Amino acid sequence: MSEIQFNRHRRLRQSKSMRNMVRETSVSVHDFIHPIFVIEGEQIKNEIASMPNVFQWSLDLLDEEIDEVVKLGIQSVIIFGVPAHKDEKGSLAYDDQGIVQKAIRQIKARHPELTVIADTCLCQYTDHGHCGIVKDGQVLNDPTLDLLAQTAVSQAKAGADVIAPSNMMDGFVAAIRHGLDGAGFEEVPIMSYAVKYASAFYGPFRDAAHSTPQFGDRKTYQMDPANRLEALREAQSDMEEGADFLIVKPALSYLDVIREVKDYSGMPVVAYNVSGEYSMIKAASQNGWVDEKAIVLEKLMSMKRAGADIILTYHAKDAAKWLKEQ
Repeated sequence: MSEIQFNRHRRLRQSKSMRNMVRETSVSVHDFIHPIFVIEGEQIKNEIASMPNVFQWSLDLLDEEIDEVVKLGIQSVIIFGVPAHKDEKGSLAYDDQGIVQKAIRQIKARHPELTVIADTCLCQYTDHGHCGIVKDGQVLNDPTLDLLAQTAVSQAKAGADVIAPSNMMDGFVAAIRHGLDGAGFEEVPIMSYAVKYASAFYGPFRDAAHSTPQFGDRKTYQMDPANRLEALREAQSDMEEGADFLIVKPALSYLDVIREVKDYSGMPVVAYNVSGEYSMIKAASQNGWVDEKAIVLEKLMSMKRAGADIILTYHAKDAAKWLKEQ
């Protein structure tokens, strides 16, 4: 054997401390954004059937969730709203007394140090379930931009620290940046859903947010899963228009895109670990098929290794507990 030449990679794997010493990637509780669904009404804590251990919260019970998040050391949340009623223009999205605006004010009053991100879209608020103004069965781009800007300004007025537009209309970042700056919110950053695919992994979220389209699909404004170079064009447009963060959504099936967007942009990149990715692991875990803790932490590590700086994930609270144990 002494005459055979080969590398001894195992030398650096001999002990836990040695493995920790040479570890290239790490996941921290500070990497997480925790999603929260808020709903009009009282005494509501609805578990979402397709997303075990994820709930819709009425505002009178919301402090319970927020206090736990803060105690776990999670520093950021994103708020999705389920309104009392919907209309063709999604008017409750940009109403100063809308459910998201009320939630933001409540959270910031109780925990001012928590970074509160507002999801900025219309689909939960429109009676047709699309992310913009619809005419003759078509989602209109430019008229939608005005409403998105109004929504962003209303959320910033309520105290949102970050605006996260998720609609994928052309020019949405420019319109929102212009609206925020004109209203005196030049310092409020935009976390753009820059690369959002028309994915099959969104089903459970649509149950949670009551946002399923009533006709057709979203393929005219969300991206084709087959396209990689288009992701870079979308990211470039949002960078030029004033985005401060770039989201890639979904994460797990698009780790290659996360890496390319990070290398191309050099900007803070957010991996959105979406509802379908969460629910598959939860279902497998409940059936005893996988080790939930091990597989979730491995999955989150893969997103960081791919280039994500931040991970928006429904696993945030569980992962925070597991990381603390380690």
